[in-house]
Amino acid sequence: MKVACVGGGPAGLYLSILLKRQDPSHDITVHERDPEGSTYGWGVTYWRGLLDRLHAHDPESARAIEEASVTWNQGEARVRDLVTRRPSDEGFGIGRHRLLEILAARARSLGVRLEYEREITHGNLPAADLVVAGDGVRSALRTAHAEHFGAEVEAGRNHYIWLGTSKVFDSFTFAFVETDHGWIWCYGYAFSSERSTVVVECAPATWTGLGLDGAAEADGLALLEKLFADILDGHPLIGRSAGSGGAQWLNFRTLTNRTWYRDNLVLLGDAAHTTHYSIGAGTTLALEDAIALADALRTHGELPRALSRYERQRKAELLSIQSAARYSAQWYENLPRYIDLPPEQMFALLGQRHSPLLPYIPPQLYYRIDKAAGQLEVLRRFKRWLGPKVARSVHARELASRK
Repeated sequence: MKVACVGGGPAGLYLSILLKRQDPSHDITVHERDPEGSTYGWGVTYWRGLLDRLHAHDPESARAIEEASVTWNQGEARVRDLVTRRPSDEGFGIGRHRLLEILAARARSLGVRLEYEREITHGNLPAADLVVAGDGVRSALRTAHAEHFGAEVEAGRNHYIWLGTSKVFDSFTFAFVETDHGWIWCYGYAFSSERSTVVVECAPATWTGLGLDGAAEADGLALLEKLFADILDGHPLIGRSAGSGGAQWLNFRTLTNRTWYRDNLVLLGDAAHTTHYSIGAGTTLALEDAIALADALRTHGELPRALSRYERQRKAELLSIQSAARYSAQWYENLPRYIDLPPEQMFALLGQRHSPLLPYIPPQLYYRIDKAAGQLEVLRRFKRWLGPKVARSVHARELASRK
């Protein structure tokens, strides 16, 4: 089979690795419009479950990824002058640049061709049995058939900016700072022995009230360094490199598609779906897309059947994750509802922000129920049963309101 992967991100590179491992005779080319090594982004997060799946599908690249990652098993939340620290699931961070290096080297070693500085659009599609659109949330290949794919984009309310720092966090760290214009918050995590990612978020009124909407990048970074001085310990915040346009404040765009394939063209990763950054699942979902697509192509000889199975499987698997992402984003948009709780309660509900029940139950009551559920199996089962029902009901009402 001849395969053209458009987009040299984690999804496209990992798919090329898996397909070459399945059948070395596959003719696979990955096309990336940017120069090699020019990716923007700091660290990405993932969890033990993904690492186990990577080891099962390609142990060599999995070992390299694990060796290049840093880990943590604690979370810390700072609200005003109060600090709460508690154990967490084991998390991993790796620099996006390093992750792409590892995957590109592994793909080359298996015989995949990598073509950088080559932009592919609908007008210059290479001849191939399968064309994989892994070209991101603004996918040119998807846009060329917009009516067929039925993409819908929903912009979040809050503003956020993706930054780096030379402060190396030893835990997944949240910091909430009260200003004269409302709350602003960030979370930070290490991705190497020298750098961490810092994502800063605030409501629109806070963004404009602090003057971040019109500030030059250097001035904006200086203000954020002052606001988050307690966690940065004198380390700077780092934007994009000179000449790259500067770090930008954005509104997160949640993307869904009615269908994921058209003839021999299939969507992968951010071209197919996005989930709010606050659950840290973007890279994980992209790699899981690649695993599912490779498996479907191996199992079904006929391309239409394989692509149909891939779409059905991934859409089903994404339902709970997309629900969790929506509720996580809403938790931050409704931060005043939770911020004045006692620190232990606030941190506990921060960890429960993906729950579909939380918006409908008074926070302190939810905290008590959740604490009791941790001790009584009958309450745990009731909560697991009720949560998805509420999520499906709310989602159905949201879909109906759009029609």
